[in-house]
Amino acid sequence: MDTLALIDRYLSELRIEGGVSRNTFESYGNDLGKFQAFLKTQRIRDLARVSQRTVSAFVGQLSQRKLSPASIARCVSALRGFYRFLCHERMVRENPTTDVTTPRPWLRLPRILSADDIDRLLRVAAGKKPEDLRDAAMLELLYATGLRVSELVGLELTRLNLEVGYVLVSGKGNKQRVVPMGEPARRKLDTYLTGARSTLLKGRISPGVFVTRRGGQLTRQGFWKLLRTRARQARIAKPISPHMLRHSFATHLLDHGADLRSVQAMLGHADISTTQIYTHVERARMKKLHTKFFPRKARRVRRRDA
Repeated sequence: MDTLALIDRYLSELRIEGGVSRNTFESYGNDLGKFQAFLKTQRIRDLARVSQRTVSAFVGQLSQRKLSPASIARCVSALRGFYRFLCHERMVRENPTTDVTTPRPWLRLPRILSADDIDRLLRVAAGKKPEDLRDAAMLELLYATGLRVSELVGLELTRLNLEVGYVLVSGKGNKQRVVPMGEPARRKLDTYLTGARSTLLKGRISPGVFVTRRGGQLTRQGFWKLLRTRARQARIAKPISPHMLRHSFATHLLDHGADLRSVQAMLGHADISTTQIYTHVERARMKKLHTKFFPRKARRVRRRDA
């Protein structure tokens, strides 16, 4: 089988048996496509001829193309999985990606909204129209639970428990987690579900919680659009994204004393190191406050001429 056919076979197995998300599936496909194109430039047709030196040269080419360390790391991860598959199928004897190193990713602190920004954003959708009630419930739930936008728009009625106050979420890799919601979110959801949702559906049936006037579930793009509209109404000047509300949820919880493990469980992070990024936000905030308010500020020492 040629390289393209093997890549297609691996991706099909990854999608069916691995349970990866659509975004990961598409990203890995693009990454392996880059590797296939690189092999053509090296005139390598047999995947068994690929060595660690070949893979290192591929990583070097990605660096020269100014790809971010995170993108390069994902490419190598896709390649490692691909060669594990080839070894398992006995199409190659050795995995040339085993000892390949990748550039360290930059530590990028997540952008968050202030408590005042959040308060204004949650108050703008205060109208009585069905869309207002839907948007108010979505924004409140997103901030109250830290869901990913795909988890929010894909939420189904059977996953909500308003009596107890929690939502059952299917996250990355179809991993299930239970996330509690506060009273404001529960109340706004109840208001939306008892009237506005049926008005939007007009007698149609949908398993989704958040629907449009056409009867379908709101898409990710649709939510991005309504979020930008609501942010303008709230006079939030900075660029805003759904993930900023997720970051804000986590950061504000830690600011008010939540422990890191609990936040990890609510966010659905498989590794605690992913959640630890928010501790850097807390340290940066403390340093800023210390510099601003600590009475014994550093002063310039003026030297007198001798």
